[in-house]
Amino acid sequence: MATYLDFEYKIKFIQEDIISAQVRHDHGAVEELKAKLDKEVEKIYKNLSDFQKLQLARHLDRPYALDYINLIMRDKYEIHGDRHFRDDAAIVCYVGYIGDEKVVVIGEQKGRGTKNKLKRNFGMPHPEGYRKALRAAKLAEKFNLPLLMLIDTPGAYPGIGAEERNQSEAIARNLLELADLRTPTVSIVIGEGGSGGALAIGVADRFAMMRYSVFSVISPEGCAAILWNDPKKTEAATNAMKITSQDLKELDLIDDIINEPLIGAHREKERAATAIADYFLDEVAKLKEMSPEVRMDARYAKLTKPGAFSE
Repeated sequence: MATYLDFEYKIKFIQEDIISAQVRHDHGAVEELKAKLDKEVEKIYKNLSDFQKLQLARHLDRPYALDYINLIMRDKYEIHGDRHFRDDAAIVCYVGYIGDEKVVVIGEQKGRGTKNKLKRNFGMPHPEGYRKALRAAKLAEKFNLPLLMLIDTPGAYPGIGAEERNQSEAIARNLLELADLRTPTVSIVIGEGGSGGALAIGVADRFAMMRYSVFSVISPEGCAAILWNDPKKTEAATNAMKITSQDLKELDLIDDIINEPLIGAHREKERAATAIADYFLDEVAKLKEMSPEVRMDARYAKLTKPGAFSE
């Protein structure tokens, strides 16, 4: 059953009317209602606040990494474990094909339903998850396979066990190793990009965000708690933090915005998946035209550019 946010309820009623008209085989009413739906979608989604975009990024029906992997990959084989401690289900790694391109895909997976959410640890990886991701990235480098990384996490897991197994070192190691990886890499925020938990698979030749995704150093809830000690200030924190794809593009912190369907990836999963696959294949084709040396120099320049200023 589809889930609707507060500002989506007009869309819900129109969609229900369309289904009712289809059952009656009233084709005239269907066409009229679809036109009304298109107009309502444009009215609502072209005037979203930053807080509403955050809600869309966390939408219960929004596709997760495995949804996209299953839609865009074929002949895929999952890579398990970090060969040090265990297999972290919050990180998924696959080798297979996107189109005609043999690739490695790494994704952060949140999970649906109580049992699956617990299995995936709500999309918050442990150190072994990041070490598994690095193992998969090194496999891509060894066989010169393009690497796609799908970011969707509220943040790295902050538990005692994760700290005991050196969470910060695992993230830092990924930043270092991915920056020096000798294969074309593309990283995409598909939902929520939280702090170092997202950065750990976010260092790439191309860094993009889906239209309704967010990327931040801390969650708006955490920001509101620290600055105001008031959870009611979450919306104010969201607006102040500049965490939407449009904000980050204007600040030149990301390369591209992937135009998922205007109504959102949670309503049109296949079209959203196609947008990701097309973007990835297009960027890989451009990266392959560059020599490894030129590509690495361009990556270095991109990674050292944020924070620069002139007087």
